[in-house]
Amino acid sequence: MERSRTRLVLAVVALIAAYAGLPATAADVTTDPDARAVLVTGASTGIGRRIAETLAENGYFVYAGARKQEDLDALDAMDNVTALRLDVTIQADIDAAVAAVRDGGRGLYGLVNNAGVAIGGPLIEVDEDELKWLFDVNVFGPYRITQAFAPLIIESQGRITTIGSISGILSGKFAGHYSMSKHAIEAYTDSLAAEMERFGVAVSVIEPGNYRSEITASAFARMTSEDYAIGESLYADEFGSWSEQMPDRDRYKEPDEVAEAAMHALFGAEPKRRYMVVPNQKEAEWTIRQMIRETVQLNEGQVYSYSRDELLAMLDEALGGGTEASP
Repeated sequence: MERSRTRLVLAVVALIAAYAGLPATAADVTTDPDARAVLVTGASTGIGRRIAETLAENGYFVYAGARKQEDLDALDAMDNVTALRLDVTIQADIDAAVAAVRDGGRGLYGLVNNAGVAIGGPLIEVDEDELKWLFDVNVFGPYRITQAFAPLIIESQGRITTIGSISGILSGKFAGHYSMSKHAIEAYTDSLAAEMERFGVAVSVIEPGNYRSEITASAFARMTSEDYAIGESLYADEFGSWSEQMPDRDRYKEPDEVAEAAMHALFGAEPKRRYMVVPNQKEAEWTIRQMIRETVQLNEGQVYSYSRDELLAMLDEALGGGTEASP
């Protein structure tokens, strides 16, 4: 019991240490493509598009998943890219994509689960069907895609990375649905990594902060449609003000740093389990402070609490022994 409790606390503290790591840079990546192929889902815009472009520019072959014909045509026009019609909620699309990759004869070394959506609203008012739709893309999407392509990744002893979010650590008013889905990706990553280790497959999650993308504009369009299922709001004024700010992401940086982290997760000599990639110190502080706050909340007022000195000793041990600790 004592050993299990120690491992549990060490795991939490080690997770804090993992998030303190600096984002990887292109200099840390082994740039030897060897015709290695990578599948990127949700590659039409934003983070997915920038990851696909960065991989292709560095000589890697990219299978770029998208849903709309105009996006497929734009991706197909890029060097080293083949577009695949791929909706991560449609099994027929997934099966066809697996067949296309197998027929391509390149195998598959890397998988980037990027496709994602967002909604917002009070947790006690947004209809359950909206939450199911969100999870179908953000959680079951990576689950389906990874299951389908796992044999190819195992065959190549490749890499799997999923685009999470700092919302997988943080959560707040009116953003609970999205945060719930990204918290799920945190657990999915750790379990998948443990299971894939025996096959020599490295698994990671990339948690971006606020970068330029179209996800909030798409969320706003859905949330303001007549079909959006939300009850009469007890938060009408506050939620209305919050949601009106969602589409404005022009002030944010392009997701180049996220693409660099993806490069390292896929081809770095020592890939990390977690990549927190944020555009400024403030967002890093929000996230790290939340991890520390949760550790304090777990520890306080329970029978087997640890003192401040004992917690600091655990943190020192985790920092000195790397970023991984087994529960």
